Amino acid sequence: MPQPAPINNSDAVKLVTTLMQIPGKSGFERDVAETITGLLRDAGVPARSILHDAANSRSPRGGQVGNLIVKLPGTLRAPRRLLMAHIDTVPLCVGCRPVRRGPLIESRDADTALGGDDRAGASVVLNSVLHILRHNLPHPPLTLFFPVQEEVGLYGARFVSLSRLGKPRMGFNWDGGAPGLAVVGATGDYNIEVTVDGVASHAGGHPEDGISAIAVASLAIADLTENGWHGLIEKGRNRGTSNVGIIQGGDATNVVTPKLTLIAEARSHDPKFRKRIVAEFQKAFQRAAKSLRNTAKDSATIHFDAQLKYEAFVLSENEPCVQTALAAVRAVGLESGTRISNGGLDANWMVAHGIPTVTLGCGQQDIHTVNEALHVESYLQACRIGLQLATGSD
Repeated sequence: MPQPAPINNSDAVKLVTTLMQIPGKSGFERDVAETITGLLRDAGVPARSILHDAANSRSPRGGQVGNLIVKLPGTLRAPRRLLMAHIDTVPLCVGCRPVRRGPLIESRDADTALGGDDRAGASVVLNSVLHILRHNLPHPPLTLFFPVQEEVGLYGARFVSLSRLGKPRMGFNWDGGAPGLAVVGATGDYNIEVTVDGVASHAGGHPEDGISAIAVASLAIADLTENGWHGLIEKGRNRGTSNVGIIQGGDATNVVTPKLTLIAEARSHDPKFRKRIVAEFQKAFQRAAKSLRNTAKDSATIHFDAQLKYEAFVLSENEPCVQTALAAVRAVGLESGTRISNGGLDANWMVAHGIPTVTLGCGQQDIHTVNEALHVESYLQACRIGLQLATGSD
């Protein structure tokens, strides 16, 4: 691979700072998409090359806009490449005011996250193409893909209009982590939704006539925790995780709560073991329901639903996109390596769609927290890697 083309560090930092301060939590990405579109149009990309698909109309979250997709013809005869990074952030980033402090960019406000996840990734993709256009650099056919709603279930990548992507042979995704480590695999995840239907009664006058949905859920969660099916799960050689993340129920302290809804997740790289975790959740709630009876000998009713959010994947290190990514890392002077992620990535769905996709980091730290920061030099290294991949042909 040829020597890396120089990037303008100042422009790259200005770009990521601009994108991070635009509000755009999941489902509300229109403003950031319009900013990206404006920068591309100003650089000479024709309007016909820029489009939104209808992923938001298929997503259970709805949303303002679908995925932003940009298709550029190549100046080199080579297979099409996909460069991608999601443009939504978690709600904690809304209102962010980025500020440079030494080697880091941080949020000026102590109660706001930065949004480097994943505006830094989007900036890597955008900076690469803007640099190509400004300097008229040769490049293969390129598709830029800016998915929406990654943070709430990878819905943009899941529901992308594949025909709009132009049949890329390999994909490169930018998200969290170090720039030199290529993520070649990621875990799978089930979404679990449980409704507990108990029986209401006066909590002071006749609590024995009621069945508390909260008590049933508490017993089930205690059962899962005691038997090693909640949190980090290690059963022999099998590994996984689970988490009860959302509980909603109850309106008053003087009413035995008749109904509760709960949302949880179950993750594992092994599909069979992941299904086992889901089954243990269902059994725990059924046991808890049967263990509580009111004076009429009634018990609670459990409504249990589990849906696959995304499947696990592992790419061979011999996969062309992996080898190409590692070569680009080495070309900018970094030591290359691979890793497997215990989190989900848009790459999970791209691989499922038949587009081998490797994920590279761009310097984000402590994402989804008010301590989030972007390590500037790591981000700039990611930009150099992005330019390598956007201009390569092998």
